Amino acid sequence: MDRQPTLETERLLVRPLKEDDREALYEVASDPMVWEQHPIHDRWRREVFDPFFDEGLASGGALAVIRKDQDRIVGSTRYDKYDPQEGGVVEIGWTFLERACWGKGYNTELKRAALAHAFDQVALVEFRVGDTNYRSRNALEAIGAVRSERYELERYQGKRVVHLVYEITREGFTQGPLT
Repeated sequence: MDRQPTLETERLLVRPLKEDDREALYEVASDPMVWEQHPIHDRWRREVFDPFFDEGLASGGALAVIRKDQDRIVGSTRYDKYDPQEGGVVEIGWTFLERACWGKGYNTELKRAALAHAFDQVALVEFRVGDTNYRSRNALEAIGAVRSERYELERYQGKRVVHLVYEITREGFTQGPLT
């Protein structure tokens, strides 16, 4: 699966993330409100953001989200954990957009394009979201993602972090709210 495609929607251009995007993306990520419900709530701090950015580059699936009318980066997303077995599964996640894009359909537009690309090659898309990240959970449910029974436990700054696993099948996508 091509985990670094170039995708285009009416308002967005989504392309592979590159090192030259670091400062522009940090400008978006430096807003503490972007991370307030996220388990890693301090990703707005430079010393936390830079390793996150480096990990995204190393993943081979990180994408920059560019608002076409402003020709500038407004966020990022990533394809990760690709498994071609049993029809294929890929994770979409690590998505964040600047606050000016919130509530205006940009996330829905981004997810529609990302899911359409994924479902050309896989049967299932997974999302992992912090259990207290209600903004992201609501956004996932609005695009037709269904919470599975699975969850993952991690630790951050000595505290337990629970990530819930949401899913959308190819069939669910074609019959869901994004079509």
